[in-house]
Amino acid sequence: MRVIVHGGAGGAPDDPEPRQAVLDEAAARGADAATPLDAVESAVAVLESDPRFNAGVGGAVQSDGVVRTDAGVMTSDREIGAACSMPGVEHAASVARIVRDETPHVFVSGEHAVKLAAEFGVETGAALLTDETRERYEAEDPPRGGPREHLDWLASRFGSGDDRAGERPDDGDGTGVEASGRASDHDTVGAVATDGERVAAVTSTGGRSFALAGRVGDVPQVGSGFFCTEAGGASATGAGEDIARVTLSRRAVGHLDDGLGAQEAADRAIAEFEGLTGSGAGVIVLDPTAAGADAAGSAFNTEGMQTSVAHE
Repeated sequence: MRVIVHGGAGGAPDDPEPRQAVLDEAAARGADAATPLDAVESAVAVLESDPRFNAGVGGAVQSDGVVRTDAGVMTSDREIGAACSMPGVEHAASVARIVRDETPHVFVSGEHAVKLAAEFGVETGAALLTDETRERYEAEDPPRGGPREHLDWLASRFGSGDDRAGERPDDGDGTGVEASGRASDHDTVGAVATDGERVAAVTSTGGRSFALAGRVGDVPQVGSGFFCTEAGGASATGAGEDIARVTLSRRAVGHLDDGLGAQEAADRAIAEFEGLTGSGAGVIVLDPTAAGADAAGSAFNTEGMQTSVAHE
């Protein structure tokens, strides 16, 4: 089994060494799995449980103070599962797999996804807020009214937290919002695995800091946060709305379909993404037909994106 994992594209992390150690552990865990689907689920579970990453525990807080998790999974036979807007669910990727394996659907949301998770043995009611994320949210004078008040509040805050990925950039006035008016973004973990024939890809997230309560980004949207065919798989991370607008993961896998190698496919997808949106993102790509280092590729146009590759 060959596995590549990522810990989110964004700023350079303050603690790269311990983060890298967790990513290495996640990749190694995946490489020991029996199938590509088992591999990506078990690899991402390690990251969902570590508050250094924006998935599961320590995920980004929405405007009402709640962490809601999203995930999507796809295999090379084009079977798909996705779940979103799940408060109290640490292992969102496992819920996405349940949707794929146990239902006739590709997407389940909100309280119904949480109930589905509980029915199939995935823990619910987990404490996803950490002391640090709670303090950061409370320091922002949270809104108390309806959606209009929340929208006014998040206008200068959406995506401006460090989301466990490093310090936010600053345009000089201390707000952390870039000169373009778009806040910095760091989000999402993901994995792609292959046994040389089958491929699986998964992406899991807590979203973006201070998003409107109920916001769902690219991660659980097939073709955007994740995509997989017989040609290979991809997992994306970064500015979710823009990733969804250009279907970044589908774009990367499309380049594999066109005969490019994994690294060239990743590079081209990010170059195209930046040209179309001007935003920051990263993508990992895995080619089941390639050998050795040529099988995996990764690219990003942010300050950093940590990855790890392991094989059996």
